[in-house]
Amino acid sequence: MGIIKSKNLVFEYIRRDEEGNVEAINRAVNEVNIEIKQGDFVAILGHNGSGKSTLAKHMNAILQPTEGDIWIDGKDTKDIDQLWEIRKTAGMVFQNPDNQIIGTVVEEDVGFGPENIGIPTPQIWERVEKGLKAVNMLSFRKHSPNKLSGGQKQRVAIAGIVAMQPKCIVLDEPTAMLDPNGRKEVIDTITRLNKEEGVTVILITHYMEEVIGADKVYVMDQGSVVMEGTPKEIFSRVDELKQYRLDVPQVTLLAEELKESGVSLSDGILTIDELVNEICQLY
Repeated sequence: MGIIKSKNLVFEYIRRDEEGNVEAINRAVNEVNIEIKQGDFVAILGHNGSGKSTLAKHMNAILQPTEGDIWIDGKDTKDIDQLWEIRKTAGMVFQNPDNQIIGTVVEEDVGFGPENIGIPTPQIWERVEKGLKAVNMLSFRKHSPNKLSGGQKQRVAIAGIVAMQPKCIVLDEPTAMLDPNGRKEVIDTITRLNKEEGVTVILITHYMEEVIGADKVYVMDQGSVVMEGTPKEIFSRVDELKQYRLDVPQVTLLAEELKESGVSLSDGILTIDELVNEICQLY
């Protein structure tokens, strides 16, 4: 079994009136079956309302299935006795870093999680140092989080999760509120954690350029997984992505337009270097 596996996962939001009667049922996740292996970098794409964030919250047992099952490192999220272990296994990073940062000094904030789970003080400081090193923020350890940029705050939030030593980090649109530089900082950080530390990364995003380095991509629409494959496989299906109101990386779109004009190029070109290499081989 992978570190995260779901079987026929369903989640429904139920709206009730003042008397408690059901007014409406919205199926946000619909019969989702996924399996994520330890050490993978997996991206989940989808437009707003596709169900990707609701799915992410199941990976940390913030939400529990209406129907079906999801296991985190072999533990059933419906088993209340396992919730603490599940949340230590899969750390969660949210869209707004201000909602996760509670300390007045960076190093205190990063140490908050380990302290809460009873880690001895000397080990807490070791974890704080390792977490800040992992996100290239060690030199900011004595700074106030309020004086950091958005990208730096998000890296501190990630450091706080790293200090908990999870096997897996789930990031729910972590760059949505950041400028391009901040987005690059965060994506570089989680890519490095995945490649160098072996941490499983699940990235929920709607920025196509952020998923180019992923091992696998899932595309969601109306609560269901409608496409899955490597980035190259997914971005080779430009017309299908457009049906789900998703873009493709700009270089991929340029390559598609060149192909339509008669230039012989491969499908699913993802980077400028790939495009340049192919054009050089032609001419």
